Amino acid sequence: MRFILHSTGWLVFFGLIALARAVAQEPLTLRQAIQMALKQNPEADLAHATTREAKAGAALARTQFLPQVGFTEDISRGDDPVYVFGTKLRQQRFTQADFNVDTLNKPEPVGNFATRFSGSWVAFDSFRTQKLVHSADLMQASASSSAQSVDQKIVFDVVQDYQAVLYAQRQVDVAQHEVETADALLISVDDRVKAGLTVESDRMSAQVNAASTRQGLIAAQGALELAWAQLRVAVGAPNLVQAVLQPIEPKDFPQTPLDQELETAAKTRPDLAALGNAQSAQAVAVTAAKWSYGPRVSAYGNWEDDRPSFGDSGGHNWVAGVQIGIDILPFAKRAQQAREAAAKARIDAQVISYQQQVRLQVSQAHIQLKTAQLSLETARAAISQATESMRILKNRYSAGLATITDLLHAEDAERQAQANYWHSVYGNATAYAGLLFATGTLTPEAAEELQ
Repeated sequence: MRFILHSTGWLVFFGLIALARAVAQEPLTLRQAIQMALKQNPEADLAHATTREAKAGAALARTQFLPQVGFTEDISRGDDPVYVFGTKLRQQRFTQADFNVDTLNKPEPVGNFATRFSGSWVAFDSFRTQKLVHSADLMQASASSSAQSVDQKIVFDVVQDYQAVLYAQRQVDVAQHEVETADALLISVDDRVKAGLTVESDRMSAQVNAASTRQGLIAAQGALELAWAQLRVAVGAPNLVQAVLQPIEPKDFPQTPLDQELETAAKTRPDLAALGNAQSAQAVAVTAAKWSYGPRVSAYGNWEDDRPSFGDSGGHNWVAGVQIGIDILPFAKRAQQAREAAAKARIDAQVISYQQQVRLQVSQAHIQLKTAQLSLETARAAISQATESMRILKNRYSAGLATITDLLHAEDAERQAQANYWHSVYGNATAYAGLLFATGTLTPEAAEELQ
């Protein structure tokens, strides 16, 4: 079979190939990195496994409301007098001859196939089971909130490492620009030396400066490699291909009053909610321990079929009843109550301590964002001043009114201003992410503001 592609067909074919390559080379977005981390990070797997475990524990607690039904098939044989006597009665095969003294004392071996169904149900236990079920539900909610906290921590780590890659890319760009500037300066100085307008030492200084900028470029490239390695660990993808990401850009993030942020954290922090649910669960466990002293009412029943062999017919019997019990010497229950009370005192102290830590974390994040925003404004002004100073000194050096040392100092100042500016941009983004994390609002959707 032959296939013929006309010119239009070839254009479409190669266009599809180009499109596929473009899609394959599309840079990794922050949202994609977060989604990868939430799926592949082992900490997320551990947190969600804990949630499933707590859910199973809540389901297990509810089984106490259900009746317990059992089945047994018992096969036995023996000549114990009591066993033989009772077995014949249960099989309904007892005769007058079985009252013979010799038969009673030394009976012949008897076999028995017993089929039994048994059941029991706790009708009332002073509401202890209800309390335990409520406690298990609260622990399930606590585990779910803990998993959300772990997810937010993963998002925060990815945001930091992703921003670090963006910052490292900018540092490489700045270093590459400095190399080009230093090379251009070296050429300019070399021309001036050849023309007799400056001395040889100026050319040597320019050469040293060019070598220094190349070393800076090598260091920036190494920092970029390290940033990518950290990002691979954060997203759980060791084979993630390094690519040029969308460049980091300065952004102005909103900042709310500290009191409002503290109120938001108290309501939305998932780790704080997890601890609160655990505290409530422990309080319910203390109540359940107190109520365990109360009476317990249960019902039971048994049905049994006894026969000499598996296929024979035999006798049937059943027993049913209601049992009321109370522990007169509840030493174990007292120890359990003391244990639950001590656990409640411990978690109460943890809640108070953790609330204080949350307030401190939010306050620190608030201050860090405010400081980062001020630093960005200062760095933005400084970079304009450094660029203008560099331009003036270049003109003065060309006119012979400034030395090479003055020019190199101005170049260093511009390089440092560039580095400070992009570090401030990076610090501003990570500080805002830190504030979202501290207030418990760092979701994958909220993180898109940082892209």
